[in-house]
Amino acid sequence: MNSINDLITLVNDVLWSYVLIAALIGGGLWFTWKLRFVQFRMVGEMVRLLKDAVVLPSDKGEKHINSFQAFAVSVASRVGTGNLAGVATAIAVGGPGAVFWMWVTALIGSATAFVESTLGQLFKTRAKDSFIGGPAYYISRGMRFCSWRPLRRSGRWMSILFAILITVTFGLANNTMQANTICGAMNEAFGLPTIWVGMVLSVMALLIVFGGIQRIAHVSAFLVPLMAVGYFFLAIYVVIANYELLPHVMRVIFTNAFGFEQVVGGSIGAALMNGVKRGLFSNEAGEGSAPNAASTANVTHPVKQGLIQALGVFTDTLLVCSCTAFIILLSGLYESPELNGINLTQASLETQVGTFGPIFVAIAIFLFAFSSIIANYYYGEANIRFMTHRSWVVTVYRFLSGGIMVMLGAMISLEMAWNIIDLCMALLTACNLVAIFALGKYAFRLLGDYRHQKRQGIREPQFHRQQLPELANDLDCWE
Repeated sequence: MNSINDLITLVNDVLWSYVLIAALIGGGLWFTWKLRFVQFRMVGEMVRLLKDAVVLPSDKGEKHINSFQAFAVSVASRVGTGNLAGVATAIAVGGPGAVFWMWVTALIGSATAFVESTLGQLFKTRAKDSFIGGPAYYISRGMRFCSWRPLRRSGRWMSILFAILITVTFGLANNTMQANTICGAMNEAFGLPTIWVGMVLSVMALLIVFGGIQRIAHVSAFLVPLMAVGYFFLAIYVVIANYELLPHVMRVIFTNAFGFEQVVGGSIGAALMNGVKRGLFSNEAGEGSAPNAASTANVTHPVKQGLIQALGVFTDTLLVCSCTAFIILLSGLYESPELNGINLTQASLETQVGTFGPIFVAIAIFLFAFSSIIANYYYGEANIRFMTHRSWVVTVYRFLSGGIMVMLGAMISLEMAWNIIDLCMALLTACNLVAIFALGKYAFRLLGDYRHQKRQGIREPQFHRQQLPELANDLDCWE
């Protein structure tokens, strides 16, 4: 087992050190430039769209998911282990400078999130009682229009590869990590045996995933605001109570990210790699997961959901992840070698609010991670339905994702769980980045059309497939 874990670690180091960091940061900067800094210039429009989406519009009796519910499903997947345990692991391994690189990943990654979610909306299709889509769909339908011949021929096999990777990454491996973190937090706070916690989680997850996307969306729309607001206010209390230490914390973050000692000692590389890895695990920008949720929304223009999903990256990393980072750095416990993951977050909060801290974190991580389990499950289901229409395959997957993998997470080690996640996440992200680099031109054109309609005074821009004539026959949801 140790040799397998060492091999996975080596492959992860190569992929993250030399390939994905450059692709994610470079790609995010390119999208930011081509979209004219959309993630900064249109924040007001993002907030307006999300506010207006809270009320589900009537749509002739169809069971469509509205923008807010699709946003909640994607944030449910984002806001989970990565925000409480992932941030702690990034700081413990990469130092306080990792926080800065998490912020950078979010700021430029939100442009990448806009592109992939807009493409997900553009190429979505109709399922039995909702829309369905994601990278597998825009790879299959869009790659044949690429100007580069090898990519034109790669659509089918790339779409199948992505569908397999995301099913393994989110529906299976990611759920293992979420369950592992919940069980560790409950054991630390209440002394509950991890095996029993795992059994309860499995039953709860199965009850929800067998209800389909509507039940998942409604549960997520309830849990996500509840947990995010509660955790945010607790973090604000901790920051206010230690306001005199904030200049020191900010200095530590930036010094560790760029300081002379870090450059000489080589730790700046660890801060960069762990900040980007944990930032991606948290906000998922460029990974290809959020478009699966974004595609389910019933909107009048693909750009609307792209803007809302870009806002989701800010919500996740700049808000929730920063809360965890400040709690840990204000405590000073990040230098303790025996603390890592969720235990570091719990111990840090205990120094601020007493014995209530570990209990609150245990409850918070249960809500965060459980909502991620059910959202992650849906990502896998959407892609299984892309590969096959056999209902028994979906049923088997439900038992695997909601039952067996959750139980497995209660039993494996933290290090093994993170290594498996990092490897799956690297392969998945690489596949999606190739696709959105090739198809990003359609997101650019759609944003130009949306802005043009807004300048004409149209409050709710409309998109019809005739506006992209070369794709018209492949856009069956945009009559």
